[in-house]
Amino acid sequence: MLNFDKLSLNIPETTKPRVVIIGGGFGGLNLVKKLNGKDFQIVMFDKQNYHGFWPLLYQVATAGLEPDAIAEPLRKMFDEDYEDFHFRLVRVLGVDPVAKTVKTMIGDLRYDYLVIATGTKANFFGNEQVQKYSFSLKTIPEALDLRSQLLQSFEQASITVDSQLREGLLNFVVVGAGPTGVEMAGSLAEMRKHVLPGDYPGLDFSKMNIYLVEGLDRVLPPMSPEASAKTHKYLEELGVNVKLKTLVESYDGEVVTFKGGEQIRAQTVVWAAGVTGALIDGLPKEIIGRGGRLMVNEFNQVEGFTDIFAIGDIALMRTEKYPNGHPGVAQPAIQQGRHLAKNLRRLLRREPMTKFDYFDKGSLAIIGRVRAVADLPGNLHLGGFIAWVAWLFVHIYYLIGFRSKLVVLSNWIYRLFTYERGTRLIIRPFVRKDDKEAQEFVVKNEMS
Repeated sequence: MLNFDKLSLNIPETTKPRVVIIGGGFGGLNLVKKLNGKDFQIVMFDKQNYHGFWPLLYQVATAGLEPDAIAEPLRKMFDEDYEDFHFRLVRVLGVDPVAKTVKTMIGDLRYDYLVIATGTKANFFGNEQVQKYSFSLKTIPEALDLRSQLLQSFEQASITVDSQLREGLLNFVVVGAGPTGVEMAGSLAEMRKHVLPGDYPGLDFSKMNIYLVEGLDRVLPPMSPEASAKTHKYLEELGVNVKLKTLVESYDGEVVTFKGGEQIRAQTVVWAAGVTGALIDGLPKEIIGRGGRLMVNEFNQVEGFTDIFAIGDIALMRTEKYPNGHPGVAQPAIQQGRHLAKNLRRLLRREPMTKFDYFDKGSLAIIGRVRAVADLPGNLHLGGFIAWVAWLFVHIYYLIGFRSKLVVLSNWIYRLFTYERGTRLIIRPFVRKDDKEAQEFVVKNEMS
C-alpha cells in the first residue's frame, strides 16, 4: 500500500530561476524544448507520463490505431540531453500565488515562474445525466472505453433476440459537429461499409444508424462555409444522418431526448459538443473568461500576475483579430510555448518581452477515406483527395516519435488499399458502474 508520508517530489535545490510547468501537452512540450536548462531549472508536472497526439484519439476509439501509436513517454522525450529538467508524475491540487508554490499530493514546490498548460476537458454544460452516460473523447482511457463499448455493441447485437435492444445497440449518436465529431462520424460510417459486415455476417448493417447532432446551422462551425458545405456533402454520401439546429435535452443510457421532444434509442452517445478549461484551484475567479479559460495578455501573462503564464487551450488571449481567443487546436499551443521560452530568456536578461503574434497555418478535417477539407492561408479551400493527403502529412509530421510516425503511416497505407482496421480486441470490457446486469454477465462469461 502506498504511503504518502514517505513520498517526496525530490526536486534538487537550485540558485537558478525555477520554471514550473503544469501540463505536458503541445504547449508545455514546446516550451521545454526551447528553454535552456543551463539558465533555468525546469520542472514539469502531469497526471500522465506521456504526451498524446489527441487529434487522432477517434482512430484509437474506432480500432484504427493502437494507443501507443499516438503517445510517447515524456521521460523518453526529455533524456539526459535536457539539463536540469525534472518530470514528476503527480496530480496538481492547486497553486498559492502569494507564497509562489504549487501544491501536489506529495508536497509543495516553490516557483519563480509558473506556466499553466493544462488544456481543456469535455464541457457537458451542467447536464449531469448526459455526463454520466455518454462517452467523451479527450484522453486515451476514454478512447479505449469507447472502443470497448463499440465492439461490445456489435457483439451483443449479434446475439440478442430483442429487436428494440438491437435497435439501441446499432444506433450511434455523435453530439457536436466540430472536427472531432465529424471525424468520429465519418470513421464509424467507414467501419459500417467496409469492415463490420465481414466481422459480423449475421447482422444487417443497413439498420446501423449514425447520427451527427449539431446545435448550430452547419457542420464544422469553426471552419469556412465552403469547408462546411463539402463536409456535409461527404457525410451524406457516407450515409450519416446529420441533424442541425438540434440540442440534446437528456440521455439516460438508453434513449436520447432532444429539445422539441424527438427521441432516439441508443446505447452509445459520443459527446463532442464542447470543451471548457481544465482549471487549477487557487487562482481568482475574476480571471476566468469565456469557455472557462484563463484571461492572459499578449505576453501570455495571466491577468493580475507577472510571474504566472498560461499557454495553449487554457489561455484566453483576446486580440483584434481573435476577439474570442485563439482556436483550440495544436498550433496556438505550439507557437505560444516556443514564444514564451524566448520571453523567459528575455526576462532573465532584463529585456522587455515581445508580444505573441499567432500565425494561422490553416485548418484540416477528415471525413472518412480520401475525403477531407482544408482551409489554408490565402483564403484557399481544398476538398477531397488533395485535402486528405495534406491532412495525412500534417498529422504524420506532428506525431512525436519516429516509431509513431512509421506505425501510423504504415497503418494508413495498409487501410487505404485493404479497408482493414486494426486489431479489434476487447481487452478490457467496458461496463457502466450502475449496470449490475452487465457486470454479472461479464463475470460469468470470464468464469466460463
